[in-house]
Amino acid sequence: MTVHRLTLTTMAENQESTLPQSPPRPEQEDPDPPTPRSGQPPRSSPATAPEHRSTVRSLLRLWPYARVIRWRLAASISAALVAMLSVLVVPLVLGRIVDGPIAHHDLSALWPLAGALLLLGLVEAGLFYTRRVVLAGPLAGLETAMRGDLYAKLQRLPVSFHDRWASGQLLSRATSDMFTMRLFLAFPLVFLVVNSLMFAAGTAVMFVLDWRLALITLLPAVPLIVLTRHFESGYSLAARRAQDQTGDLATVIEESVLGIRILKAFGRHRTMAERFRSQTHELRETELHKAGLLANLWAVIVGLPELALGCALAVGAYLVAQDELTTGTLVAFLSTALALRWPVESLGWLLAYANEAATATDRYFEVLDEPEDGGAPAPAAKADATAATATATATAGTDEGIRLTGVRFRYPDAPDDTPDLLCGIDLHVRRGETMALVGATGSGKTTLTALLPRLYEATGGTITLDGRDIREIPRARLRELVSVAFEEPTLFSASVGENVLMGAPDASPEQLRRALDTAQADFVERLPAGTETQVGEQGLSLSGGQRQRLALARAVVGDPAFLVLDDPLSALDVHTEALVEQALREVLGSTTALVVAHRPSTVLLADRVAVLADGRIAAVGTHQELLRSCAVYRELMSGEAAPVLEGSPAR
Repeated sequence: MTVHRLTLTTMAENQESTLPQSPPRPEQEDPDPPTPRSGQPPRSSPATAPEHRSTVRSLLRLWPYARVIRWRLAASISAALVAMLSVLVVPLVLGRIVDGPIAHHDLSALWPLAGALLLLGLVEAGLFYTRRVVLAGPLAGLETAMRGDLYAKLQRLPVSFHDRWASGQLLSRATSDMFTMRLFLAFPLVFLVVNSLMFAAGTAVMFVLDWRLALITLLPAVPLIVLTRHFESGYSLAARRAQDQTGDLATVIEESVLGIRILKAFGRHRTMAERFRSQTHELRETELHKAGLLANLWAVIVGLPELALGCALAVGAYLVAQDELTTGTLVAFLSTALALRWPVESLGWLLAYANEAATATDRYFEVLDEPEDGGAPAPAAKADATAATATATATAGTDEGIRLTGVRFRYPDAPDDTPDLLCGIDLHVRRGETMALVGATGSGKTTLTALLPRLYEATGGTITLDGRDIREIPRARLRELVSVAFEEPTLFSASVGENVLMGAPDASPEQLRRALDTAQADFVERLPAGTETQVGEQGLSLSGGQRQRLALARAVVGDPAFLVLDDPLSALDVHTEALVEQALREVLGSTTALVVAHRPSTVLLADRVAVLADGRIAAVGTHQELLRSCAVYRELMSGEAAPVLEGSPAR
């Protein structure tokens, strides 16, 4: 008996509760080189893995999935059990052969017993074949279902979750952890049950044959129980540490592949290679520690029963010499004891794999247990939201377009002693109006735009669309109403058409063409297969300006009622920018839009301009009005250094 990678890239901006990657936060100038995210949420950190976790309790969480295949699982266990019990019949037949045909030199009586042995071997082989065939297909389906649930959960989780978790940790949960759980159900679970029952049956047979020898053989049971309990606690922690380190290693590999241009351009590939070697060394040490624990367990599991079996053999030989035991009985007893070597010796491996599966199950359900609403707001935030809702209700007759009332926000990982990034935003974008949003670097412009489609949840205040609180609108419907284009465009390994139509899957070919024309994406016609051309991972086969134009086309393809654009023209040359702006004027004329702007040319697309400073809207007016009345706006538009914002992280 012997014992890729799945891309977890999150879907497009208009899908459930997430973006293709962590949403871009407000721009930062000259950012530091990225560092791998090795720290995980507290529950996924090796240092904080539960020290007294119950292996059984963890594995029982698989039951809702295993319940679907319970009859197949029962059939597999039954087949394996009958096959193993047939092995226990062999010693009894051998005893009959020794005490019968061999003792009496009766060859005619030997052939039926030899035939019985052959039949038992064929039965065992057939039952083990049946066990595998019965369970293989259903387990593949179970793994598919679990992986599908994990992926669907990742789509529903808020962006704040994806900000905290490294992609490699999620990737390892959907690949190696999933394989560990499936293999546990296929083999270790079956034989933990079968071997336990076989050991009990074999023990009963040995007591029937000779109770004195049976007691000698079972003497190691007590120290083995104590040892396995000690082994389980240490091995669980080591297994969890190894699985988390595997996730960290996957993150380093992914970041190295996606950032290969930066690494080569700055000559940092050796630094990343050293980091990779360091983490692989840590993983190697953890795996060696696991191997050491398992080796110690196996040494005792194999050694003690062999010592007990040797004592039983010596005592049995003495009893045979004293005519207190027949030779056939001794042979049958020793054969039975030898048949139980596999259930005993496999105990170490089965326990080790059960602990591996338990930690994999814990890691899997850590994701499924995450709240999908991003966490409930604090009591003060609830009170503010209630007051803001009352205000919004009072003005519902005139509240059309986008209205933000007393909106506050802080990132979950922000230090407690820092103020909110948004400290009470009051802003009204009239229906059909285009509002430009300007502010210094780190003022929170991008964060504010991410609140409209609920990529993040506001920690206070209300946001309404045409008088309806966005919290009352189903997320799927909200993402249909609000279309977003971020400054850093994200494309998928798909065709140009598929990337654009993520903004409106039901859009017609004419709408696709019109969206490409609006974004001045005429370069698509020159691609080898037009809109069917594959753009490759992250769209890196295209230039930055081309990716940005496709992202803009994705935002406008569905003729959204509300449009949020985060500096959508930053990567375009002056000539293309002018053409896009001209085409955008027609789109903006039929929608309600909020546009983050950094340059006067983009500001001029708007009917009015809002200035964001110190977490609040400092001024609202036309471009000319603000140039006359707002010093902060004049500084931003003139290119002079804007005031430094203190107390808030640059996001």
